[in-house]
Amino acid sequence: MTTSSETLPQGVSALIDRAGEPGFAAWRRQIIRLGGCTNPIHLVGTATVVDSSTGEALLRFDSDVYGGRLLTACGNRRATVCPTCARIYQADTYQLIRAGLVGGKTVRNEVSGHPRVFATLTAPGFGPVHTRRERDGRVRACRPRKAGESCPHESPAGCHTRHADDDPRLGEPLCPRCYDYAGAVLWQAQSGGLWHRFVLELRREIGRKIGLSRGEFGESVRLSYAKVAEYQRRGLVHFHAVIRLDGPEGANSTPPGWATNSLLSVAVRAAAERVRLRAPGRDIVGPRVLRFGQQIDVRPISAFGAGERLTSSAVAGYIAKYATKGAETAGAVDGRVHGPRDLVLLPVRAHVLRMIGTCWWLGGLPDFEPLGLRRWAHMLGYGGHFSSKSRRYSTTLTALRQARAEHRAEEQRIARGIDLRSTVTVGQWRYAGRGYSPEAALLAASVREGGASHGR
Repeated sequence: MTTSSETLPQGVSALIDRAGEPGFAAWRRQIIRLGGCTNPIHLVGTATVVDSSTGEALLRFDSDVYGGRLLTACGNRRATVCPTCARIYQADTYQLIRAGLVGGKTVRNEVSGHPRVFATLTAPGFGPVHTRRERDGRVRACRPRKAGESCPHESPAGCHTRHADDDPRLGEPLCPRCYDYAGAVLWQAQSGGLWHRFVLELRREIGRKIGLSRGEFGESVRLSYAKVAEYQRRGLVHFHAVIRLDGPEGANSTPPGWATNSLLSVAVRAAAERVRLRAPGRDIVGPRVLRFGQQIDVRPISAFGAGERLTSSAVAGYIAKYATKGAETAGAVDGRVHGPRDLVLLPVRAHVLRMIGTCWWLGGLPDFEPLGLRRWAHMLGYGGHFSSKSRRYSTTLTALRQARAEHRAEEQRIARGIDLRSTVTVGQWRYAGRGYSPEAALLAASVREGGASHGR
């Protein structure tokens, strides 16, 4: 029995038609080259590779060769948006973090001997929430309290449930009316500023312990770090960071003898406990003095791991893992909230909806306008970078991407028979849209599935 094109799905029928066109091979190659990117960018234009000494045109690229548009990967870091590009971002982040721990990518191997710790700074509590507690491999009761004990709103003050890991109640407040949503949103919005103050305070704390002034500290040692933000189930971020002490010139200079892991660990705890930041809107929501939570974890890092020390590879992998995640891990949404009507349709749990609603309400008041709460409502108020580093921690993501682009360009030169003469690329490209046609989406999905199967 034959099947007519009219009975085939749109993507299959369009792909069959495309296969009969003259430029199909080039069109197919560029889809495969994207590796399954979910939302590619369309470019229209030309580029010419020119011999820089003679001006001879050696190679010409034209979007007409690819059916009128050249597709390039979207580059989105979030795994929920584009798994393909997120894997590349994760791999680059891993190399960036690891280079700052063991060397490589312009960083000397001697950096592995510098004092460095892996620190976790959490958000404070804004009200009791359901949580999963474990001890010695056994799941404990969520929040054991005396029977009949209740909050001012007559809700139970405790919870004796031993929550499963996938319990939808995890992260939900025991009493929503007791939970300080305004304080939680303001902490979230200013957690980046709190981190900045922490770094400043950490420099001061180390200087105080050694007896150095601010100027003397900068002349003898440099503080470097790389951090990532991770959402907890209660919707608040906490920071994981590699913090390192170098010589005054950065990673490739030797720190002074007094710089030790022990000193750095003690100073990190002291600075995190001391730092404070006043929130705006005192007359509207009451005074808020923002700080980090009491759960502060600081562990030394070693190249190979010993005792309670973490290995460099484990730390790099941990940070890279969370660099591709966002608020969706706490049950929030990918896209921005554009108006109050959107709040009614959001497919989120009650606690997340209250946080988004609080962002929208506070964001409409002049006192909170600088925080951009409405813009970042879908992120539960957090508008900072998910991964960031100090300037001299190690290499940069830009440098890694440039090296990859140059490597691919060199492969093309070799494949096309262009010798090693000095060249420049001259061209002009303009944005012409994004996304896939039905037949391209079908081919990209097969590439993506093939890559996932290969990974397994």
